[in-house]
Amino acid sequence: MVRTLIIGCGNILRGDDALGPTLIRRLWDMGLPPGVHCADGGTGGMDVAFQMRGVPEVILIDACKSGSEPGALFQLPGEELEHLPPLTGIHTHAFRWDHALAFGRWLLKDEYPKNITVYLIEGVNFGFGYPLSEPVERSMKILARKLMDSLSARVEVEITEKGSLHLPAALARQYFSQDALVVQVKGTEMWLLPIRGPASGGLFLKQHTAKGDRSVLISEHLPMDFQAGSHAAFWDQANHALRVALPLI
Repeated sequence: MVRTLIIGCGNILRGDDALGPTLIRRLWDMGLPPGVHCADGGTGGMDVAFQMRGVPEVILIDACKSGSEPGALFQLPGEELEHLPPLTGIHTHAFRWDHALAFGRWLLKDEYPKNITVYLIEGVNFGFGYPLSEPVERSMKILARKLMDSLSARVEVEITEKGSLHLPAALARQYFSQDALVVQVKGTEMWLLPIRGPASGGLFLKQHTAKGDRSVLISEHLPMDFQAGSHAAFWDQANHALRVALPLI
């Protein structure tokens, strides 16, 4: 199952506009984690819209011309870029990923990705036949490593129909060594934050298998229409939390 789709957009023949497809090829060479797929979006925004169908998380990568310092890296949530003016008069050759977000929201409806992130790198030269400029190539390599580190750190946890959270033993030992946590639901994510122990309040993780897997009842923290089963998660070092995707039925 594809949990994360990374789409690199741009024209491979036009200097720094080749950023997206070039980064996609670099990720392929580095080896993608399970559940992560890459797609070369080229310049076809219409194709981008259809490739997003039913995928929980989409990452879009492209070059930009904003007047900022060459190689500057920007990270934007997709919802900030999908509410564009009406697409009247836009033809297929001018239809790119930014239009694809607005079009995809209308077209895909319930199958539209719940989480979209756009990474843009400030380009220098977009002429035909030029290679990537030095600052863009440098930022591209940094972004590739950042994405791989983030995606490789992702794991899966299970939430049962009765609202019990199951954590694999290795995951519990690594991040919840005191067997205690607090739960915060933020939009379509559930954040699990480790605390020092039951004396600090919060919830206590109990061992429920011989391997040392941990379990805790979190039903009171879950929305009524939560979806039971396996859920993708990743460790957010900056916020010291395990962030669990929480798609709704």
